Amino acid sequence: MVDLRDHLDRTGGATLDQRELTRRRFLNRIVGGAALGTLAGAGLGVWGGTAVADEDHDAGADEMGHGSEEGPTSTRVRRWAMVVDLRRCDGCVENGTPPQCTQFCNWGRFVPEGQQWMEVVEQPHDDPPGAPPHTMPLPCFQCENAPCVNVCPVGATFHTPEGTVLIDQERCIGCRLCIAACPYDRRFFNWDEPVQPDWVQDSPYDVRTQTPAMRGTVMKCDFCTDRLEAGGLPFCANGCPWGALYFGDLEEDIATNGREIVKLSELIHEQGAFRYKEELGTEPRVWFIPGSGETVPRTHHREFMKDRLEWPWEEWSTEPAGPTAPGPAADGHAEVGSGSEHG
Repeated sequence: MVDLRDHLDRTGGATLDQRELTRRRFLNRIVGGAALGTLAGAGLGVWGGTAVADEDHDAGADEMGHGSEEGPTSTRVRRWAMVVDLRRCDGCVENGTPPQCTQFCNWGRFVPEGQQWMEVVEQPHDDPPGAPPHTMPLPCFQCENAPCVNVCPVGATFHTPEGTVLIDQERCIGCRLCIAACPYDRRFFNWDEPVQPDWVQDSPYDVRTQTPAMRGTVMKCDFCTDRLEAGGLPFCANGCPWGALYFGDLEEDIATNGREIVKLSELIHEQGAFRYKEELGTEPRVWFIPGSGETVPRTHHREFMKDRLEWPWEEWSTEPAGPTAPGPAADGHAEVGSGSEHG
């Protein structure tokens, strides 16, 4: 396992049965690579189990266009990015569930109670009158010119070679300057001692997954870079029932939502995608395709169920690692805490 510390020089009406079905869907989607593995198995290679990108899709190809049997030799690193198609996002209102991108993130990353690393917010509007609010998922924006990185006095917040912003909790001193500097309000502070299963507490610290969680430190969305490097998708993308979340590599100009593979630059430019608060000069690596869930079939009139999100750590703390505890089965890592909130 790559230790990135070296880079630092070291259900609103939903029943219990419905919730259990949702948990089962979590396991079914995560274990074994899910939809992305199906795409790769069909000959549609996305990214392999490495952070190094192909120099060119035709590199090493002969005159007939066949690829080299020896594989890519490039040393270029990937540049992870995310595109949110708001035309496909209704906050999971149609499903009658809490936002599944948030719930899958909570379950898969063992997010401390009360924190929402991928938060879906409502944006009321009057076009047309009486229309349901817009919903907008908000992860960490993984800014290239990240204010959080710029203000951290001890280098605990840093850019990986791929450009992802991570936090080294072993170095974090809890000053919360990064929280004050983030214009997107996407950082969270562990005020109390995190509560988590024993098998999480006893695991070695991993800077990529921020586990085990620590009191007095800052946490946030980490783009599930360990899963991306393994050729998979982040938990939020696996959880989205409508395929609204695309993850891709700017270096190879490719992206996927687990259902289709697209050219990243075309997805951004041909669909008029924008970057939130781009005028601030933070250079975020998250784009949004304008929309209001119009491609989601509307057959029910349900409420936004964000208040039904769950953090079942007290329940899971007594369960052994295995199929009933989706965190370790999903990616071999875990993360949890409680008594935590926005700093």
